[in-house]
Amino acid sequence: MSSHPAGGSLPVAGDVKARAGRRGVALAAVLLCITMPGVVALVEGVSFYAGNRSSGFISVGEQKRGYLLHVPRSHDRSRPVPLVISLHGAGLWGAAQRDISRWNDLADREGFIVAYPSGAGRASPRVWSPGPGPSLMRDVDFISRLRHNVDPDRVYVNGLSNGGGMTFALSCAVPERLAATGIVAGAQTLPSSLCANAPAVPVVVIHGTRDPVVPYDGGATWVSPRPFPNVPDWVGRWAERNRCDAAPRDSVLSAKVTRRAYFACAGGADVVLYTLHGDGHVWPGGGRLPRWLAGTDSRSLDATNVMWKFFRERRAARLIRPPAPRRY
Repeated sequence: MSSHPAGGSLPVAGDVKARAGRRGVALAAVLLCITMPGVVALVEGVSFYAGNRSSGFISVGEQKRGYLLHVPRSHDRSRPVPLVISLHGAGLWGAAQRDISRWNDLADREGFIVAYPSGAGRASPRVWSPGPGPSLMRDVDFISRLRHNVDPDRVYVNGLSNGGGMTFALSCAVPERLAATGIVAGAQTLPSSLCANAPAVPVVVIHGTRDPVVPYDGGATWVSPRPFPNVPDWVGRWAERNRCDAAPRDSVLSAKVTRRAYFACAGGADVVLYTLHGDGHVWPGGGRLPRWLAGTDSRSLDATNVMWKFFRERRAARLIRPPAPRRY
C-alpha cells in the first residue's frame, strides 16, 4: 500500500533544497529588518568617529586638546602656505565647524591649510572662554600653537558665535600674529574697551538682523544673561581701535545684504560689516543649523568666500620673535 498522500507526490531532493533556501532567504530578510537599526547605528557611529576624530593633539597644562587639520593634496611641504584657523560655536566641535563653514573646499582650490581646533571639554558641549581669566589664556595658548609649515605672515582666524567671541579675544591677546580675522554671528563677551589700545587687526564681520541667539541690535538672550553689544556700534569701536576714518562707506549689495566699510585704517587694517537683513544665527552659504535654534537662513551671502577674499589680500608684519600673549 502506498504511503504517498492522495493526489500528491513526495518532494524530490531539489525541491527540498529550494524550499529550504527560500526559507533561509526569508529568515535572513526578517533578521536584517530586525537588526537594521543596530547595523545602521553601528555604521553611522563608525562613520562619525572616522569623520570627527582629531588629526592631532596639543597639551595645554594638564589638558590634551584636539584639532582637525586639512592639508590639500597639492600641498608642497617645502613651500609655506597660508593657515586659516576656524573656531566652532558653543556646544559644537572642530568637525562640526568644518561641515558648517566648508573651508576645505576652498582650501583645495586655493592651496591653503585649515585647522579646526576644539574648545575645552572631553565631550560636547565644547566651548571657548573669551572672558578674562586663566581659561582664556589656555585657549589663546592652544590656538597660538597650531603650526604646520605655514607662512607666519598669513595666519587668519575666524569663528562662529562663541568662536567669533574667541576670535575677538585672540585679536586682543596676540594681534601681532594675525594677518586678518573674520566673525560670523559673533557672541561678544569681552568689552571692546579691553583692547582699545591694542595693535590694529583687520576684520570682516557678518551678522543677521534676525539673529535669535546674538541680537543684531544687542541685548540679553537665553544663552547669556549679560547683554550682547549692538553689532554696528561694536564694529564702529573696532574701527576706532584700528584708527580708521570716522565716516564709514555704506553700500547696498542686494535686497538682503548691505556693506559698511571703514578705510584709511592704521596699517591698512580695514574693518568691514556685512549686514544680512532677515537672516538669523547662521553661517551664510554654509551648512545649515537647526531652524528652531538659528532662525532664517536666506543663503544671501557665502561667508567663507567673502572672508577668504578679504584675508588673501592681507599679511601680518613679520616678527623676529612672537610676542608674549597679553594677560587679562
